[in-house]
Amino acid sequence: MEQLRWLVLVLCGVTLVNAFQDGGVGGLEPGTDDQSTTTHSAVSEHLTDINRVPPTPPEDKLLKCVCSDCDTGICETDGYCFVTVTIDTSGETQIYKNCFAKNELVPKDRPFLCINTVSYEKFVNCCGDADFCNKEVTLPYQMRGASSVWKWSDLALAGAVAMSLLLTVILVAVMCYWHHRKQRSERIRRGFPDVESILDRSEVPLMGPHTTIRDFIELTSSGSGSGLPLLVQRSIARQIQLIEIIGKGRFGEVWRGRWRGEYVAVKIFSSRDERSWFREVEIYQTVMLRHDNLLGFIAADNKDNGTWTQLWLVTDYHENGSLFDYLMRYTVDTAGMIRMALSIATGLAHLHMDIMGNKGKPAIAHRDLKSKNILVKSNGTCAIADLGLAVRYDSATDTVDIVPNNRVGTKRYLAPECLDESMNMDHIDSFKRADVYALGLVYWEIARRCNTGGGCEEYQLPYYDMVPNDPTIEEMRKVVCIYKQRPIIPNKWQSCEDLRVMSKLMKECWYHNAGARLTALRIKKTLANLGAHDDLKC
Repeated sequence: MEQLRWLVLVLCGVTLVNAFQDGGVGGLEPGTDDQSTTTHSAVSEHLTDINRVPPTPPEDKLLKCVCSDCDTGICETDGYCFVTVTIDTSGETQIYKNCFAKNELVPKDRPFLCINTVSYEKFVNCCGDADFCNKEVTLPYQMRGASSVWKWSDLALAGAVAMSLLLTVILVAVMCYWHHRKQRSERIRRGFPDVESILDRSEVPLMGPHTTIRDFIELTSSGSGSGLPLLVQRSIARQIQLIEIIGKGRFGEVWRGRWRGEYVAVKIFSSRDERSWFREVEIYQTVMLRHDNLLGFIAADNKDNGTWTQLWLVTDYHENGSLFDYLMRYTVDTAGMIRMALSIATGLAHLHMDIMGNKGKPAIAHRDLKSKNILVKSNGTCAIADLGLAVRYDSATDTVDIVPNNRVGTKRYLAPECLDESMNMDHIDSFKRADVYALGLVYWEIARRCNTGGGCEEYQLPYYDMVPNDPTIEEMRKVVCIYKQRPIIPNKWQSCEDLRVMSKLMKECWYHNAGARLTALRIKKTLANLGAHDDLKC
């Protein structure tokens, strides 16, 4: 900030120098100080002279004057003759001659009509000492030149000052932005130790050439399930080679990377989504969070290239991509449908669960559950991803830690209470029930792609036939809250026991009354029982 103060002082000095050079303090042009001073003096003396009250004509005699708009060119008056010289905006001089009646002269000792000002736009000369005394124009024409010089120099001065101030504001804004970026980078860096300096210490175990990510997770997490130590996270992140972009979204980009022969997913957040990155890292560091049906967190790091800061989130890589992408390309059988549905419910139940104890886990709600935020693993099960909007329940204070964030959940998957703003934001169960509503919509997407031997429907998003591709909150509120519409369940699903049970689960997930919805744990148990009955046929 010291450099910023010096910069402002220098710019102020430049402004003053420009002012003196361009127009001077008094508005005079360079090299014309003496001339302009003389002109101003002459103008002042002339105004003093012409503003003197002219002699009044004798009472018994009318004064004859030159008249510009009279038919005869002459007017008679018991008052004064006058001549005016007006300079219009184009610089042309207009001369007008006429006479004033005595009763128009107010006050009589110094009539307003005969008084000139220093505006130099109109000059008046009154006379009454002789007939046709206004025939000759006695006003000095050099006053017009002085006026133009002064006006143009004033404009030049104003322009110079305005430009200097504008440059000052722009430079100050740039400096403030640079300072803000530097502070943010420092704030991000505080949470991570200096890898290069710490790795040189003998007490830090070095990574062996054949050490895998799974080895590090098992050796360094100490069973806490809260992820790797920050030092190891940064060490891994600094050694990742980015290969190709595999996805883009409002948060930024997802890359497929390689670390020591292993593929990893690198989610690179844009700088404007810094809060989501902080939040997702914070949630992933929660004790006892690691679970087979939650996306495996590996590392978080920031990469500052001097111009902007990249925010990295490194996770497990799943080549099948998101559930949305998978269902667009493939169909599933009933066993695959149940396997997917059960794994999602299991992951959500673990997320929602409040584990008590010294190394317990708080209850967490996802808040943006959808098919694009669920990944399909190689064994056909699923893992829930994207915890950037998640909230945690603090049992000590009985509060929900909602972090301010410009993002909101995907409108198509928002529960009725979110759309009509009737949700109780102070209770974690409200957020859990909203997650269950979204889960029911995801189940509908999976069931549509279930092939029972007689074909299946093409993939569609929930409410595809009721709202446009990018619906507004109001459009969703009208469909979901006012008309109480839900995705259509085909009649043929009732002929298959697995699909019939799934249909029943969906309906119990998207009840309008949030309190009537099933819990994630109840859904998990129902699906586990369904999968255990091998004799169910479609």
